Amino acid sequence: MIEITGRRAPVAGRVASAARDDELTGRLTAWGRVLRQHWLASVLLTAGLVVRVLAQFAYRPALFYIDSVKYLYNAAGNDPEGYKLPLRGILLVANLNTVVAVQHLLALAIALVIYVVLLRRGVSRWLAALAMAPVLLDAYQLQNEQAIMPGTWFEALIVAGIAILLWQPGVSWRRAVVAGIVLGTSATVAQVGEALIPAAALFVLVAGSASWRHAIVKAAALCAACALPILAYCTGSYLLGQGFFLSHQGVTSVYGRMASAVDCATIKLPPDELGLCPDPAQQARGNDWLEYGTYSPVQHYYDHLPRGEVNSLVTSFNHAVLTQQPGRVLDAYVRDVLKVYAVVRVTAPGDPPIGRWQFQTTFPYFSSHATPAIVRAAVDRFGGGQPAVWRPVAAFLRSYQLDGGYTPGPLLLLFTLTGLAGSAFVLRRRSDPGFRQLALACLLFFACAVTLTLVSDLFVFSWRYQLPLLVTLVPGGVLGISVITSWLRERRQLRPAPS
Repeated sequence: MIEITGRRAPVAGRVASAARDDELTGRLTAWGRVLRQHWLASVLLTAGLVVRVLAQFAYRPALFYIDSVKYLYNAAGNDPEGYKLPLRGILLVANLNTVVAVQHLLALAIALVIYVVLLRRGVSRWLAALAMAPVLLDAYQLQNEQAIMPGTWFEALIVAGIAILLWQPGVSWRRAVVAGIVLGTSATVAQVGEALIPAAALFVLVAGSASWRHAIVKAAALCAACALPILAYCTGSYLLGQGFFLSHQGVTSVYGRMASAVDCATIKLPPDELGLCPDPAQQARGNDWLEYGTYSPVQHYYDHLPRGEVNSLVTSFNHAVLTQQPGRVLDAYVRDVLKVYAVVRVTAPGDPPIGRWQFQTTFPYFSSHATPAIVRAAVDRFGGGQPAVWRPVAAFLRSYQLDGGYTPGPLLLLFTLTGLAGSAFVLRRRSDPGFRQLALACLLFFACAVTLTLVSDLFVFSWRYQLPLLVTLVPGGVLGISVITSWLRERRQLRPAPS
């Protein structure tokens, strides 16, 4: 008996081993089939991974920007500070190197989610891969991920909210509420996320329900869900003694736009507001300087008068410029909106310097906010090693970025036109369900891109603020191309055959 059992045991082991080998072979075969089917997406994801590994080693432990210190410490700042939550969570168990590694992985996940969502909506594999290429390979996106900044997390929340709404045809109550919470949370990371609320509500309304009444109630539920994380953030701010605010931008955020557009020679102002009108040299320095510059007219007022009184004067000044010279304000605003379509990326007069978001061959520092002393203190506290640059790779990344390694303006213009055209097809009656779902997805991505851009450019044009277009306008434009090609294909099929 013992002898027989002894003979069978090796046989049973070999059978189990053979089964495991067969299972592993089957899995490898399945993965190989997936890679062959999605070869273009696989190549792009691999390329995106490679450039992120290079960035990770080129600038150690991370890049610091003017606002980085307020997220690492409890320094005062104007924007919402929801980024502190994931940042502090990572730093509790790891260091600054891990923070940017997570942000790079998050960007790869964003690209993959965009790809999958577009496939689920019926977009071809090569077009869906085109939609993920900019977020994977745009060097400005890459530079932003390498910095201690909230941009990548903001983009992730945008894409997550959109993906929840588009995962299945139609919009269920549960998905409307969950998407609302996610999109509302984005506003605690970057306040411009509030602009996503009307875009998402419009999508829910147009996507339809059993009746218009149900659609309206469902859109209202989404808006209420969006408000929950915003109210929670404001409540926390109040309990911490910082006021019931999402941000602390104040009236100066609009002052920069108005002061840069005003014609001080013709506008009529009360005597106590005349000092808010900049001289030509000050005006030429642009919105950003007029709002934040140490020697700007508004900062001079804040240095000599109570804040409440200055806020009242600035509000009155803004109103005077908007009502007396609306054409100048609109002209300046439209010119800023159109800058994103420029063939090359340069710093226009008065704009924040684009060099802030370009790779350098030495470790970049910023006066008063990210000085060598501040950065060294941060790495000493949070870990990751002393600031260092791997120059050969840094030089390659800089050359790649300056010599075309970004999403060109004419391509963004094309995506704007196709996204607009594709969105318009939601008005088409008697279209087949698949075609309508394609057009609805286009509408959601495109509406998010439009509202984000129009709201952010109200205050100041910055190339950094255009990065969310990579995860909204680009997929929306690709969906628009798919809508247009599907419509043309349908037209050809319906065309009567020649007699």
